[in-house]
Amino acid sequence: MGFRRFLAVLSARNLEFLRDRSALSWNIVLPVLIVFGFAFAFSTGGQTLFKVGLFGQPQQVPGIERFLHLKHIQFIPVESIASAIPKVERHQLDMLLETASGSYWINDQSANGYLLEQLLAGGENRFHKQTVSGEAIRYVDWLIPGVLGMNIMFSALFGVGYVIVRYRKNGVLKRLKATPLTAFEFLSAQVVSRLWLIVAVTTLVYTGTNLLVGFRMYGSYLTLFLVLVIGTFSMICLSLIIAARLSSEETANGLLNMISWPMMLLSGVWFSLEGSPEIIRQAAQIFPLTHMIEAARAIMIDGAGLWDIAPRLLIMLAMSVLFMTIGARSFKWE
Repeated sequence: MGFRRFLAVLSARNLEFLRDRSALSWNIVLPVLIVFGFAFAFSTGGQTLFKVGLFGQPQQVPGIERFLHLKHIQFIPVESIASAIPKVERHQLDMLLETASGSYWINDQSANGYLLEQLLAGGENRFHKQTVSGEAIRYVDWLIPGVLGMNIMFSALFGVGYVIVRYRKNGVLKRLKATPLTAFEFLSAQVVSRLWLIVAVTTLVYTGTNLLVGFRMYGSYLTLFLVLVIGTFSMICLSLIIAARLSSEETANGLLNMISWPMMLLSGVWFSLEGSPEIIRQAAQIFPLTHMIEAARAIMIDGAGLWDIAPRLLIMLAMSVLFMTIGARSFKWE
């Protein structure tokens, strides 16, 4: 009997969403417009800022101070040479310096790398040149996980959290309370309904835009799909905390915006946090959106496998359990 009640609520929620054509269209059209807009605006791939990865202590090499004090160059500390070299290959870094051995890497197809090499040679540094090759990663290739992640975030938070608050305000939950339906069955139906709808819409948007734009993909589509499912689930569970007790749509709207906007700004949707202050990068780790976007980019751009992104998947699952527990325990019908 419990499963039948669950299916009844699930079917009703699915039909409600599918009949709302404006919401359905917006979930599809918005990310498509953003992707094509940025693909057109940044089709030339022009950059005015050089990015140099720095491995080791600068004072180990005499004379490097001159190069490090040049303007319009962003020096980004890297944790390992092995993880930084692919970024040079894909033009994410214009140069990589290893001060311990006096070596540098540039891409022989990069104009920025050539110019940086000439600037480096103008000082007293004694570095050994090494070259790599690879096609540039367009901004739209880097952007697509962030755009889809942002769309998932808004669809999950407002599509579940705001809707449940509206049900409570309109008296729908009060009427459901009089039925044998339990809170767990109701919340589970809301989660499953929104989960498969978001996954289906996101897959459709990615597939359609990919056919026209042709995104870079160095990893596995199956692993990327797993990130999509777990990331979406964690975002939906987060919305249950807001939906648990509120009955005011205005308050819910304010709290949802208070959560979504910092998440969108700090989770790397529009720009990379590399080179940002440590406190900013650490603060971004508290958001499930950060882990979803970083895992997706690692798969698409760096060719990461399931084992490489497993820590981020586990963090999102742990967040999901925490959010679901808080939401279920604090849920009220009226």
